[in-house]
Amino acid sequence: MVRTHEKAVEAQFGSRAKAYVDSTVHSQGADLDALDSIVRNSAPTRALDLGTGGGHVSYLMARRAKRVVAVDLSNEMIAAVARTASERGLDSAHHWRDFDGGLREASRVLKRGSTAVFIDAYSPGPALFDTHLQAVELLRDTSHVRDYTMSEWITALARSGFAPVGYQTWKLRMDFPTWTARMGTSEQNARAIRTLCRRRLPRRSRRTLRSKTMALSCSMFS
Repeated sequence: MVRTHEKAVEAQFGSRAKAYVDSTVHSQGADLDALDSIVRNSAPTRALDLGTGGGHVSYLMARRAKRVVAVDLSNEMIAAVARTASERGLDSAHHWRDFDGGLREASRVLKRGSTAVFIDAYSPGPALFDTHLQAVELLRDTSHVRDYTMSEWITALARSGFAPVGYQTWKLRMDFPTWTARMGTSEQNARAIRTLCRRRLPRRSRRTLRSKTMALSCSMFS
């Protein structure tokens, strides 16, 4: 029997829901500061958090929006976020199998003229670096699909009816043991990642492959 991608994501993340709720690297940083500025200025009545994970974007938006809906493929992740939201006095959505389908659905539910913000790790682009990055990601997390390049993001957003209006990027430093433990990466795969990362690469390659996060701010075509 073939396991569906959705089941693979549930299996990979469900049992680690609390680790993502408690994760320091996911609960703070320049990306969330930038998002808070956008949400503060737009002051939405309703907000949607697609791929909520540990719920940190939802908690941030709840300070500004009257209603926040969180969506995630993992039921256990949603349950963990709901428990934390309740504790906080709140009422309680790069693993998309169908990247374009997910963006089209986001476009469908977004009010015309509203703002959408997409925050994710992204690929540096050149084939050698891209292959290296995807291999590392897949070894750590077997439900990984792809870290898309910036150009892939912009093209896909345009296909789905979004008009990108700006973007920011940040370097994201990860503690390797914490990063792999949070995902429950096997020791064999962790060793393979270390081997890949120890390979002698040109200096420019090492700089390019450092983990980076981007935030794309978009509006709907009117």
